Amino acid sequence: MIEKISWRGWNNVYRIWNGTVQLLVLADVGPRIIWYGFDEGENILHEVASDAGLLGGKEFRLYGGHRLWVSPEVERTYFPDNRPVAIERHGECARFTAAVEDSPPGSNLQKELEIELEKTGSSLHLHHRVINHDTRPTELAPWAPTMMRAGGRAILPLPPRIAMDKDHYLPVGPLTLWSFTDLADPRWRFGTEYIQLIQRMDSNFRYQEQMTGIFNPAGWGAYFCNNFLFVKHVPISPAATYPDFGCNFEIFTNRDFLELETLGPKVVLPSGAHVTHTETWQLLRDVPAGDDEQWIRSVLLPLVK
Repeated sequence: MIEKISWRGWNNVYRIWNGTVQLLVLADVGPRIIWYGFDEGENILHEVASDAGLLGGKEFRLYGGHRLWVSPEVERTYFPDNRPVAIERHGECARFTAAVEDSPPGSNLQKELEIELEKTGSSLHLHHRVINHDTRPTELAPWAPTMMRAGGRAILPLPPRIAMDKDHYLPVGPLTLWSFTDLADPRWRFGTEYIQLIQRMDSNFRYQEQMTGIFNPAGWGAYFCNNFLFVKHVPISPAATYPDFGCNFEIFTNRDFLELETLGPKVVLPSGAHVTHTETWQLLRDVPAGDDEQWIRSVLLPLVK
């Protein structure tokens, strides 16, 4: 079910719901999924209060929620999604299409977000599409960051651990570092099988921001907060080339929010061509809390799978 409502100063917001969960999708700007949670419940996504209801302008705004970007992170990545979005219904899907990014720092890309909410339960499928309207080919990777509300932890599974032998001499994946990545920062939990990044609102850290990326062959990442578990699943292309030294998942945090991000393979898009990157979301509640790898294995992993 879908209806148009007003939300926090925007008049063109689409509520999509199935009796279990609901989404709020911005169409005055974006497209952005600004709200995702259980009916009559709380938003698992972060909203930037100072950006609520704003329209137009040339400056990039975070707004909050879930967006579609392109990698590598250069000037065109920050094209401001401040203009109205077209919406179409296609069967069970709602498609939100932004205008062509036709002025600096744009490069004639167009972004679409197609949303398919299952008829029951919390699962939904997001099809992120980037179309090249330029006369020249361009290289990029689709990038889907989701801003999660404060106070929880991201969880990424590492590639399987196996003792060194003649069949295991080579590396199995990257751990990508940014200039501000501090492995001594107490927000990190580096385990044998998982990486965790904890969002904290205090500011007693050498660098406010923390980030890393990995190649995650399991194809899922999670965010746990106040007994809610948010999970993303993406398809994996082991033979493809991924951006940022080979990352298909990245996590980022600061004092306000945490981002759980997925990336598609790098592609060269000819003029008129498009690339699609798909995520599947699920949300679970009343999940017992914990913080170690035994908790992840025994409590979270059965829910994820």
